[in-house]
Amino acid sequence: MVSPNGHPLLDSNSPALHLTHPTDAENLSIWNLTASSWKDALPESVYLKESSYLMTVPLAKDGGMTQWILVDKNLPPNQRALLASCETFRKRSWIITDEEGVSNLTEMVTHGVASVYCDSKYRGRGYASRLMKELANVLPNWQTETMNCVASVLFSDIGKEFYTKLGWRAFPSYHIEFAPSADISRTAKPILAGDLEQLCKEDEELSRKALINAKPWSLSDRRTKFMIVPDHDHMLWHHSKEEFAAQTLFQNTPKIKGAITGEPGNRIWAIWTHRFYEPPERSSNNVLYILRLVVEDQSDIGNPLQIEQLKSIISAARAEAADWNLHHVKIWDPSPQIKGLIKHIGVPYHEEHRQEEGICSLLWYGPGDGTEDSIEWVSNEKYGWC
Repeated sequence: MVSPNGHPLLDSNSPALHLTHPTDAENLSIWNLTASSWKDALPESVYLKESSYLMTVPLAKDGGMTQWILVDKNLPPNQRALLASCETFRKRSWIITDEEGVSNLTEMVTHGVASVYCDSKYRGRGYASRLMKELANVLPNWQTETMNCVASVLFSDIGKEFYTKLGWRAFPSYHIEFAPSADISRTAKPILAGDLEQLCKEDEELSRKALINAKPWSLSDRRTKFMIVPDHDHMLWHHSKEEFAAQTLFQNTPKIKGAITGEPGNRIWAIWTHRFYEPPERSSNNVLYILRLVVEDQSDIGNPLQIEQLKSIISAARAEAADWNLHHVKIWDPSPQIKGLIKHIGVPYHEEHRQEEGICSLLWYGPGDGTEDSIEWVSNEKYGWC
């Protein structure tokens, strides 16, 4: 078999295949190929503009995002077949290890893998697997000038088997879903774009303290704790995507980015994003994702005040979804404590353990074997998805 440019296609095990980065023209080719799968509600021409724009926003800009292609190394750029492609995002992460009963926090790099794609005419030849094998070998030393890399994460939409075989182990992928509601009182204060940076800084500090102070380290559970930092750049990436889509579809953008209630020291807040998978006229799959849910006071979680506070946050999210004709409100990976609160707020909900889409997967480079028996993936919420 030959490629469209007339060169013979190599076997997926060929040493002449290698991992490299696309040119601008090759980027455009990739986006044209992926448009039918990933444009969501956007016209294909607008999806191409969105793809270019999202390279310039926080989390992606300044080298935060890297694009990868598998190609024949003997062929020149723009004349080689793009056998498989993907992107990676450099993410800040923390691990907590236990040494003789003392918790030690280390900040490390985690690379998030996204947009893995193989052109339909090249499928079934092992190119996507070769791409991922090469990537798995490169990432431990990629962009590690200031800190070491501890892991790679990806969120599979093709089930668990393919990536598990390549080393990315599937972790529990769970969410709780609420229905939207327009007929609902809104008592929580809206979070606006200008509020986010400070809240994210406070969340980072709260999260660091919670990880370090998590006790006890028992003999039965001495797992390494792993968490992607819920920083402002993650939230801005999601909001940049939502605003680009909303401006195209509605000539308007969501101004409310979440909701907060309570006094300092005893607040609960949620940061969310609007996702438009389908055009507004057929919006049954469109979702309000709660990117991050924060309970400030962890000392007495589950008290009556917190139950009322969480109810007001969920009510605000349901009302926001209704305002934008989104048919679902979803929270990924709520902690056992949050699930306990949800059971008492009196709002109907649906639980789902995902088996095919959004499968949270981890390739571990740190201490331990990278399984659930050795790693506790903390706060595996939607903000970490890319």
